Amino acid sequence: MEKAVFGNGCFWCTEAVFMQLEGVESVNPGYTGGHIKNPCYKEVCNGTTGHAEAVEIIFDPAKIGYDKLLEVFFSTHDPTTLNRQGNDVGTQYRSEIFYVNEKQKELAEQAIEAANKSGAWENPVVTQLSELGPFYDAEDYHKNYFNRVGAENSYCNIVIQPKIEKFKKKFSDSLK
Repeated sequence: MEKAVFGNGCFWCTEAVFMQLEGVESVNPGYTGGHIKNPCYKEVCNGTTGHAEAVEIIFDPAKIGYDKLLEVFFSTHDPTTLNRQGNDVGTQYRSEIFYVNEKQKELAEQAIEAANKSGAWENPVVTQLSELGPFYDAEDYHKNYFNRVGAENSYCNIVIQPKIEKFKKKFSDSLK
């Protein structure tokens, strides 16, 4: 098994997408990229800890490659908006790839370059690339959020559900 860590907006959205991919064993929401130990959600949300909402993805490279995860990453958020995804605004919602080894760094650099050249967006990609530091698990109530409360939560219905439907159409050949 290998690990990938991405920050691409709200971790509820990101977790709901990546957990549907064949070869992904687990997706854990949390916080990384900041400067304090063991941050909590309220601290991260106030924007002063430097952490990004992120997901830690454990995947089987024999079933899904890191390059496919990068493709999903760039296809399921806007990598051209600095510190913002939709109505979620703040440094905690930044687009960032946290690499765990030099191979991931190289593949991420190539993916960022390809995304910029793709013409898919009007503006340049602002996705940051950083070596993974400490990753702190989010509080339990954030885990598997969409599957647990989606039908009862307006944010899930308005923001996450359409994102998942679009994702499923584009990546139908990669779903569990």
